[in-house]
Amino acid sequence: MSEETASSTKSVIYVRLLDEGTEVSRPTEALDMGAGLFKILSTPNYDPEDEKWEFPPGSIVRRRKAQNRNGEHWLAVSLNS
Repeated sequence: MSEETASSTKSVIYVRLLDEGTEVSRPTEALDMGAGLFKILSTPNYDPEDEKWEFPPGSIVRRRKAQNRNGEHWLAVSLNS
């Protein structure tokens, strides 16, 4: 059985985009791995040649609350943060 089972919880998490000229992030889904860890999942149109994500799909991260002009959201941060 795959690690993404029906009992797995997914949530929206924002990942910073690098080399954009300004601070920007994009939403994607993350799989809750437990113990405060999340596995970044790819968006349907993910193209590593077009967008350089701080944490590419498959990365295991922690998250923290962040604020932007649209409100509060979860931001992917490294395991050391």
